[in-house]
Amino acid sequence: MIAENALVIYKNKPAIVKDRTDGKYSISLQSGESVKVRDKDIEVIHPGPIKDFNGIKESSQQDSLIRDVWELLSDEGALLSLKDLTGFIFNEYTPSSAYAAYCLLCNGLYFSGTIDAITPRSKDEVSIEESKRTALQRETDERAQFLERLKSAMKNPVPMQPDDARFIQDVEALAYGKTAKSRTMKDLGIGETPEDAHVLLLKTGFWTGMINPHPSRFGLSLSGAGFCPEPPCSEERRDLCHLAAFAIDSSWSTDPDDAVSIEKADDEENTFLYVHVADLASSITFDSPAEKEARDRGATLYLPEGTFRMLAEDSIPLFAIGYSEKSPALTFKLKINNDGEVVDTEIFPSVIKAQRLTYEEADSEIKKGAELHALYDLAQKIFNRRTAHGAVNIELPDIHIYVENGNVNIKTVDEYQAAFIVKECMIAAGEGAGTWAASRGLAFPYISQEVELQPEQSRAVKSGGFAGSIQLRKCMRPRILSTKPGRHQGLGLDTYTQVTSPLRRYTDLLAHIQIRAVLRGNTPLSADEISARLGFSEAGAIAAVHAERASDNHWKMVFLSDKKESVWDAIALENKGNRWAVIIPALALETQVALQRDVTPNDDIKLILKSVNIPKGEAVFVQG
Repeated sequence: MIAENALVIYKNKPAIVKDRTDGKYSISLQSGESVKVRDKDIEVIHPGPIKDFNGIKESSQQDSLIRDVWELLSDEGALLSLKDLTGFIFNEYTPSSAYAAYCLLCNGLYFSGTIDAITPRSKDEVSIEESKRTALQRETDERAQFLERLKSAMKNPVPMQPDDARFIQDVEALAYGKTAKSRTMKDLGIGETPEDAHVLLLKTGFWTGMINPHPSRFGLSLSGAGFCPEPPCSEERRDLCHLAAFAIDSSWSTDPDDAVSIEKADDEENTFLYVHVADLASSITFDSPAEKEARDRGATLYLPEGTFRMLAEDSIPLFAIGYSEKSPALTFKLKINNDGEVVDTEIFPSVIKAQRLTYEEADSEIKKGAELHALYDLAQKIFNRRTAHGAVNIELPDIHIYVENGNVNIKTVDEYQAAFIVKECMIAAGEGAGTWAASRGLAFPYISQEVELQPEQSRAVKSGGFAGSIQLRKCMRPRILSTKPGRHQGLGLDTYTQVTSPLRRYTDLLAHIQIRAVLRGNTPLSADEISARLGFSEAGAIAAVHAERASDNHWKMVFLSDKKESVWDAIALENKGNRWAVIIPALALETQVALQRDVTPNDDIKLILKSVNIPKGEAVFVQG
């Protein structure tokens, strides 16, 4: 039985026993609260009587006296009760001294154990613990000094200390999206968001604009893939080296994975279009290490600061088209009639001689006639047919952003006839491959898309230009990946897939592996197996798209950050109440501004850059 007005410990805090009813004790806490507890929930440290908590506090005894008592008791190897320890240290046993002794026990430096069995810690244990506490106190003091420097740096940039990097790591982790909390941000009373962390890092000079946190925020790795597949397997390939094959891409491309050839059919109504694609599936099989890694990534990540591939860098010279005199390929031979319709598709492994050309070089060749001119004419037929079947053709500014030697460069991408050839030939290959797979009942990564053009958008589209393209873009619904074919309204095709970029997109590689299984007489994957792979890889592919867009915008802001008051040509897109949506073609940047004069869609306007916020990815312009 515990006496009334005894001093007890409840949840490591002092309490006073008031009475006992129904087998439970009513106790009073320092907070003034009263609770009912069982006897096993409390420990008596003094029988009392005690009326209130006056004097109940931690010890004020000098540490040297406590240390002397500890050394004495340590030498004797004593086993003590709390009452004994209280008497040794304070020469009295009162409620206040008993609680002070209890606090020393809880402190754990010199004594350990329970209220009924206390033992002095050994000299080695105390020495180790003192070192730990000294280091912790030093760390606490240094952190407090760091926070003061950080507060000052936020107002007026001041040099930070070399060791401060260790204290800022939690802020960097938050800015990178690797955590949702930051002790430093909380201590400073700043919102714990990636954008706020980014602001702090820039203000204090720990980061510059040259650090791009966006890929990490989408959970993407900035290291290349590790598994390199075996070289293309030795097998019988159709020799197409007699055909002129053109691997056409931008001047900065380093992973050409397709080439095109053209050949007249025996009749006057058809033309053969050959689309030769890097033949990765000749050696990459389902569930191989390279396939799994590509599936995890979903797509190659293209950033202005570098390329991070879904397949190992060493795979490029093994499979890319045009890297050697002869290239192994998976060829899609498409019979196309004079209306631009794909009427037949044959798929087979081949070997080709490909000539690598930039868009600019190819445009020069088009003017000279021959095969490239014929390819342009064929591409025009394919385009016209798609347009007649409802294809949505959106034309907006395109730019190339790249970071080189610490500088951000932005160049407008010109319109090339060769780019038009490549686009239409790749679409035709996607239509042919989709039809080929569907006719065989093959589970395949088919792509469909709906277009919903509202009446008001139809009226706006008639304005044409960039303003019309923006309205067309609004009516495009997200694409749908499925193991069953469906209409792709955006392209004006009844069946469509993508097969021409297996070095860059996992879905293309998956399609190739399915095709290869059929060509070899093996059992292809089922619809459920394909669906599972698509669902898994699409998450990575979508993350890559978002990271690329966010990164492009980041580098645009960095590019603009030292260009305050610069003047930019812009085009009005649509009215947004008291503001207008506009586009700056030289930056491919869409924003909103308040315009002081009446404008109509596609009007030219001048804008002046007033401010840039890199963390928020925002630039503020006013009308010039």
